[in-house]
Amino acid sequence: MTTMVPARDPSVVSLADVLPSCVAALSGAANPLDLAPARSVVVVLVDGLGASALRARAAYARTLSGPRDTLWSGFPTTTAAGLTTLTTGALPGRHGLVGYSVLDAAHDRVVKQLSGWDADLDPATWQRVPTVFESLAGSGVDAFTVGPARYADSGLTRAILRGATYRSAETVSARFEAARGILRSPGRSLTYLYIPELDMAGHRHGWESEEWSRALEQVDGEVRSLVDDLARDQAVLVTADHGIVDVPAHKHVIWGTKPALTEGVRHVAGEPRCLQLHVDPALDDDGRSRLGEAWRAAEGHRSWVVTRDEAVEAGWFGDVDPAVLPRIGDLLVAARKGIAYYRSEDDRGRGMIGQHGSWSDEETRVPLLRFGAFA
Repeated sequence: MTTMVPARDPSVVSLADVLPSCVAALSGAANPLDLAPARSVVVVLVDGLGASALRARAAYARTLSGPRDTLWSGFPTTTAAGLTTLTTGALPGRHGLVGYSVLDAAHDRVVKQLSGWDADLDPATWQRVPTVFESLAGSGVDAFTVGPARYADSGLTRAILRGATYRSAETVSARFEAARGILRSPGRSLTYLYIPELDMAGHRHGWESEEWSRALEQVDGEVRSLVDDLARDQAVLVTADHGIVDVPAHKHVIWGTKPALTEGVRHVAGEPRCLQLHVDPALDDDGRSRLGEAWRAAEGHRSWVVTRDEAVEAGWFGDVDPAVLPRIGDLLVAARKGIAYYRSEDDRGRGMIGQHGSWSDEETRVPLLRFGAFA
């Protein structure tokens, strides 16, 4: 079955525009988001807060359900890629974090980008572009990150938050209080405030659950309190790295038992809603074609099945640097319907209800809310 491959519209503003626009606003310069000048800015990143889910749960989020724009999150719709896009102002084809798990070809392995960092994966070089925080050196603007202590010295933090001072705070309310403390200091500042709790509730219970709604309600209340305390020259933006869809267990697709779908596959990277299949280098062109044809025949009615070249041509990852190209799968299987792919029945990840990673509007459209000087 042939299905039109989605393509990125380069004219649409994305998560990559957020922090560069804030930096421009701090100096009163024009910017892609048309942000007004401000002395200090807090960017609140609520992990997993899709525009669609927010709209559906507006009763729990009176502050966050006010006037808002939406952004394209970037692709794939996964935390490691999205956060890096935010903090570098670059899409995955440039910064290099092209999935939840990614091929490290030099060591013939797949590495999780949230937690798989080790001595063979150097954060300073694997993430390939300077961060927005690093660009502020010598500008007179202080850069801060506020997040849980467990992330303070992680490989991902060292890769994507270079140039910012990390302030640890364990609870949602403590993180917002830390941001208020930064705003009370004199001078100019840019603060990135990370909230992972909503995404955690979504994975565990689904976004349609009471637990997710309660987590949203708490974040909404904290945003309201922060906004109420702003001085006239201070601003807050609220956005997200990706949205979410609920995928119950009966919609899991077990593919590892089908020889036609596994023949020639050496590594499986990506995530359950967007597999990135890397083939054995010895597999010839006929073998690669057979693999692609098998996947299209089996799954083309409910997923986009594209080669690496097709994905790059369609702009899925933005402009792709040659060094990043091998990190992208030879064949990508991106879910169109509400399904998720697992290699076996006993895959540990099958306990997740809320999922993301693919191209649906529920996953790729995230809110952008403006407060204070940006309102």
